[in-house]
Amino acid sequence: MFVRSVQTATRRAMSTTTGARSLTIGLIPADGIGREVIPAARQVLEALPKDALPAKLDFLDLDAGFEYFQKNGVALPEETLAALKDKCDGALFGAVSSPSHKVAGYSSPIVGLRKKMDLYANVRPVISGAAATASGEKRAIDMLIIRENTECLYIKEEEQGSDAQGKFAVAKRRISEFASRRAGEMAFSMALQRDAMRQQLPLAERTWKSRPKVTIVHKSNVLSVTDGLWRETVRGVYNGNELYKNNVDVEEQLVDSMVYRMFREPEAFDVVVAPNMYGDIISDGAAALVGSLGLVPSANVGDSFVVGEPVHGSAPDIAGKNIANPIAAIRSAAMLLERTGYGSAALAIYRAVDKVLEAGQIKTPDLGGKSTTNEVTDTICKLL
Repeated sequence: MFVRSVQTATRRAMSTTTGARSLTIGLIPADGIGREVIPAARQVLEALPKDALPAKLDFLDLDAGFEYFQKNGVALPEETLAALKDKCDGALFGAVSSPSHKVAGYSSPIVGLRKKMDLYANVRPVISGAAATASGEKRAIDMLIIRENTECLYIKEEEQGSDAQGKFAVAKRRISEFASRRAGEMAFSMALQRDAMRQQLPLAERTWKSRPKVTIVHKSNVLSVTDGLWRETVRGVYNGNELYKNNVDVEEQLVDSMVYRMFREPEAFDVVVAPNMYGDIISDGAAALVGSLGLVPSANVGDSFVVGEPVHGSAPDIAGKNIANPIAAIRSAAMLLERTGYGSAALAIYRAVDKVLEAGQIKTPDLGGKSTTNEVTDTICKLL
């Protein structure tokens, strides 16, 4: 379960006529199956009973994506950014079909959105009562991956040249104390919050039964300057805070050994914090532990705004066929609700999704079933 940051802020408005709260959510389906799973998430949000969500829901349809770029020459319109900043309490982003080759003038809209809205951490829970490990054993896991969201190789500063041996390409990588510190603070604070929630459960019902732990991922044995700064800064967050030192365990993992251990013994990890590129790879890989990218949600989090985003891509091979798994998007919508202060509504969605998965009768092809996107969505709505 996603846990709200201590620094959560929201711009929920109060209706001048009824006194009821309102929650305005920007919807950015973007490309491919984003156009199917974001409407599914909206449908689930609208199915929530009033006692679970005591707020008036409003939705704002917004544009972005590679296909929008092809038609209009811009991937993230200024109108979309302005609407998010001025009219929305949070947003849901679907998926983007970024090309693998350079396209003049194009830059990923989700990367731009993270930077321009200062969504400095990507938070990805990976939870399963029976994760499939590399050895074939089933393990229960409750892991939260926190990926720094604004820099590393994703500053996208690349250049190409040539020499006597032919063409070469160079990519710049940025790691700063500022960004590393913010990611570290979120990791340690969320470790404590997760522990506080677990303490409310009997020990037998907790997946993680030890003290909270943060694993710092890096490759400073090779990238001693950039990853060295990351490691030292996140460690500094821990060493400089007595609350963290007294209540949270800390360890380090080289990124390659992290991947190995994650597939061999995923139950060994509680909160994992990593630079942007490593976090992207680790969290996508972790989806294999729970069966499908179609199950894994995420939230792009800043101090005052959140964008829920399913981990999967645009999946053009299945787009428009009504077989995309909507659960990652639906869980991302629940993370958005939790972040904006509606924990009961989020919990209702989590439980409904869990019931569908546990029953195992309604499932899309990525999980070995034959159900459609609409059938999965309708089943979750009925449970609500």
